[in-house]
Amino acid sequence: MTHTVVIGGGISGLATAGLLAREGHRVTLLEKQESVGGRAGVWEQDGFRFDTGPSWYLMPEVFDHFFTLMGTSAQEQLELVKLDPGYRVYFEGHRDPIEVQVGREANLALFDSIEPGSGARMARYLDSAAETYEMAKRRFLYSTFESFTPLLRGDVLRRSPKLVRLLLQTLDSFASRTVQDPRLRQILGYPAVFLGSSPYLTPSMYHLMSHLDLTDGVYYPMGGFTGLIERIAQLAIDAGVTVRTSAPVARILVADGTAVGVELESGERIDADLVVSTADLHHTETRMLEPQHQTYPQKYWDSRVAGPGALLLYLGVKGELPQLEHHTLLFASDWRNNFGAIFDKPTRMPEIPSLYICKPSGVDPDVAPDGHENVFVLVPVPADPGLDGLEALADEVIAQISDWAAIPDLAERIVVRRVVGPGDFESGLNAWKGSALGPAHTLRQSAFFRAGNVSRRVKGLLYAGSSSIPGIGLPMCLISAELVVKRLRGDVSTGPLPEPRDAR
Repeated sequence: MTHTVVIGGGISGLATAGLLAREGHRVTLLEKQESVGGRAGVWEQDGFRFDTGPSWYLMPEVFDHFFTLMGTSAQEQLELVKLDPGYRVYFEGHRDPIEVQVGREANLALFDSIEPGSGARMARYLDSAAETYEMAKRRFLYSTFESFTPLLRGDVLRRSPKLVRLLLQTLDSFASRTVQDPRLRQILGYPAVFLGSSPYLTPSMYHLMSHLDLTDGVYYPMGGFTGLIERIAQLAIDAGVTVRTSAPVARILVADGTAVGVELESGERIDADLVVSTADLHHTETRMLEPQHQTYPQKYWDSRVAGPGALLLYLGVKGELPQLEHHTLLFASDWRNNFGAIFDKPTRMPEIPSLYICKPSGVDPDVAPDGHENVFVLVPVPADPGLDGLEALADEVIAQISDWAAIPDLAERIVVRRVVGPGDFESGLNAWKGSALGPAHTLRQSAFFRAGNVSRRVKGLLYAGSSSIPGIGLPMCLISAELVVKRLRGDVSTGPLPEPRDAR
């Protein structure tokens, strides 16, 4: 059996390890932290259990496909709740929020009620989003781009003029031709943040994201994303993976141009026939490999755009918070300046930030003590590990939520509080520039322009995770694990791996 070492115990590493074990590999997974999960970790305090990162369950078919490859199903592994409404949005200067509904027709009616006549344009927008999403799944998301021949299919060639337009115009430009109301434009542009980017930088190809929330809807896995990670980790272990935590890797060992194992920070050497790093790609390339073995050296990263950093607040709040939905967004009116502060040089904190709030305790009573709410807040900030004054910034964010959502006593009701910033992402997750997500999905950092999943300098060294193809987000990380299997099989097809007949 081939001995494979997988570096990193986030969702990408766990999924990669599990799939490779089912392929017949003997797999050892090495995780730096005391527990697995990576960005999708957990923090517990005084009866509160906080998911430390991802909180949106989108693209459910990708999760189900992965579970099927592992011999089970999402239905067997998870209890999913469809959120109704999908999310609530507060806008600067507007007291009344907008609630995004469940399903396409309800949201078309919502948009038309806010901007009469927009319903018909939105129907065309969502038709395009659905078509682009299906095209992406069929031809791009599951491709290793080892060969471009499979992309030269009739369906791609017929749509190439449209695909080129979608790549060359920004998401904001496309959205602004569909709706005029600034609030609706922001709802259509916000998915860029899921991609670690800005609606002014993200190609309009990614309007496909609106199909996910406005048509398919938003789900929550009971037990939180911690529970999701636990299930994937257990499936990997059941498949035979050896998981070692508190085992930080110092370097990848290379002999005659081939990966032959890893060396831990403790000095322990672990031999391997294959190494897959799901750690931050910048850290992997510039810290774990010698310069002559680097496919993506520092000069590569110097010309790349990092996704935003994040100011995270984990708040345990006494009493109920009906003003907040499971997902709640606060949008500043001057969005261009808001994103410019984060992405333009020199970077700075936005004067009035836009931010995201998750309140899972409204659906899941196990994440907070009785009579309390679990509140997670994410504020996009510059990817700058040196960002300081985090506690003072957190105070301002709490005051903003209190004002916009009409919760005047919010600060006084907080009984648990933890603040995390870009410096913590850099030190804890080895994140490039302290980015919360990875390289932004700009044109030069999307699809086949994004870092590939195989080293061009070292044989037997592959990559998975948000830094490489296909990109950012839990579903993309699961797909990246599958792309490792496809690469090893020599499978250059553009679709998902065939599901085993007896999987269900």
